[in-house]
Amino acid sequence: MPVQITTDKAVEQSTFVIQCDFTDEDGNAVAPVTLTWTLTDSDGTVINSRTAVAVSSPTSTEYIVLSGDDLALTGTAQEARYLLLEGTYDSTYGTGLPIRESVEFAIENLVAVT
Repeated sequence: MPVQITTDKAVEQSTFVIQCDFTDEDGNAVAPVTLTWTLTDSDGTVINSRTAVAVSSPTSTEYIVLSGDDLALTGTAQEARYLLLEGTYDSTYGTGLPIRESVEFAIENLVAVT
């Protein structure tokens, strides 16, 4: 299933919205049957207990809102985060087909934030 994930650069401890658009093999909008997301750092460590967060009644466009501790940094350098989407969808090619997509985004370090 093609998934278009729209991101930019997040700002440390601010609010950041990730838009996820789901389409079938023909490019038509389709809602996943099941959908979860997990937030990790570059080492695969789960951030802020955000593991397998269920999206109830997913639609063809989902907005995942991250804020505060989701975007906290441990050092003074810019860091990367990874959002993993997992779920299932139905299409003319079958039911319960797997979705597995990820996106990397950077978090801008604000020098004065502690």
